[in-house]
Amino acid sequence: MKDFVQLFNQLDQTTKTSRKVAVLKSYFDTANDEDKLWTIGILSHRRPKRSVRTALLRVWVAAEANLPLWLFEESYHIVGDLAETIALVHPNLESKNDKSLSEWIQFIIDLKPLSDEEQKGKVLWVWNQLNEKERFVFNKLLTGGWRVGLSQKLMTRALAQHAEVEENSLTHRLMGNWRAETTTYNELIESSNPADQLSKPYPFYLAYALEGEVQELGDVADWQAEWKWDGIRGQIIIRNNELFVWSRGEELVTEKFPEFQELLEAVPDGTVLDGEIIPFQDGKPLSFATMQTRISRKNVSKGILKSAPIVMIAYDILEFEGQDLRETPMLERRRILEKLVQYQESNKLLISNILWVNSWEKLIEVRTKSRENNAEGLMLKRKDSTYKTGRKKGDWWKWKVDALTIDAVMIYAMRGHGRRANLYTDYTFAVWDDEKLVPFAKAYSGLTDKEIKRVDAFVKKNTVDKFGPVRSVTPELVFEIAFEGIAKSSRYKSGVALRFPRIHRWREDKPAKEANTLDDLMRMLDEFG
Repeated sequence: MKDFVQLFNQLDQTTKTSRKVAVLKSYFDTANDEDKLWTIGILSHRRPKRSVRTALLRVWVAAEANLPLWLFEESYHIVGDLAETIALVHPNLESKNDKSLSEWIQFIIDLKPLSDEEQKGKVLWVWNQLNEKERFVFNKLLTGGWRVGLSQKLMTRALAQHAEVEENSLTHRLMGNWRAETTTYNELIESSNPADQLSKPYPFYLAYALEGEVQELGDVADWQAEWKWDGIRGQIIIRNNELFVWSRGEELVTEKFPEFQELLEAVPDGTVLDGEIIPFQDGKPLSFATMQTRISRKNVSKGILKSAPIVMIAYDILEFEGQDLRETPMLERRRILEKLVQYQESNKLLISNILWVNSWEKLIEVRTKSRENNAEGLMLKRKDSTYKTGRKKGDWWKWKVDALTIDAVMIYAMRGHGRRANLYTDYTFAVWDDEKLVPFAKAYSGLTDKEIKRVDAFVKKNTVDKFGPVRSVTPELVFEIAFEGIAKSSRYKSGVALRFPRIHRWREDKPAKEANTLDDLMRMLDEFG
């Protein structure tokens, strides 16, 4: 595993993408096929499942280091990473083992069925075989908390250079639910026909947020506008009389949406549709909170099927009658999609309507009605665009409506992770209900590094109570919280849940008593919920 540890350190020590690609290609050039396969799996979020409880790891390493458990826990809160904390507090040793990456991963997998005592003996043996850097990487694999500053796109680029495979083709090969435990490097990367996997989706084409004024896009006649629906981006695949549903996060979610099975009778074989999976009833979309009642459950009951009925609002067709259409201009793909949806008889497949306008000024006016249509804003797509791979600028833009905002008081703060482990960066916010403050949202993004340090200093000087890593603070600081939507929720004292809450700005000009109230939230719920 020494080469993999060196790779990890090299990736961690540079921010230059060209350097990251170069060191990863160099690693692929020398690694054996088993290690290459597991490296691809690790860097594409297909790590082995956790086989040992982290609570046990804490107890074991504290005993090995002759530390009281409370002191280890305090150290963990400061470091912010369990794998790193274990590596640091364990007595440092010389490396005594030359197992490969794949051998160590198999070792971790084999821990799963063992008793706690058996696991302890093997884990302590490993910790005493590895030096600090190797122990850190092993702990990362063991705990499943793997993070490294490398996107899957860069990993794919390096692998494409090593394997001499076209990058877009390789991106497609790496899609789907493959696991390093059940395939080989040759089958995944070098097989002559990887598309034989019937369930394999296409890489999604992702849009950037619109930059500048919409008029800068040129002639409005060159663009197609649609509502940006607030659901789950997905692909429905029908091949060989089987149906598969994939989320944008490359998760196979077929079983979560059993109602789509009726599309086997309604849609021709050899079809792949791209669109938004949303709850839909009485001719209109329902809230994303309704969607969450579907995606948060392992088993979909009859009651959930009835209260949160699902449809696919299709806005693109990527394959038809077994033919890949991604290089076909969008206008032609749209005609094929319209014909398909028009003549199929299922009410589970709808089409995203085009918003016909003859000027940008008219489209600006239409956008203001987004929330009335339970949409996040608009999608703008160039009519002659092909369906690209990944996030590309130029042909597809998302043009979301301005966020909703409310002023709130910070009442709790919690330490961050990684490089911010010493700082209080995660905050809980409240609004007034008469004389009481009612918590309604958590947020951790939106402040500058300088502002975070100032808030951290306030938290440490104004702590009222401590609950593990969380501190209750004097309710003085006011922040403007931005969010995309609001819905009823019985899970929170406030009775509401926010969609994508984040800090918009620090209201240093406003005292806590002038923050918004629960009544203000309820009025927003009535208007926008």
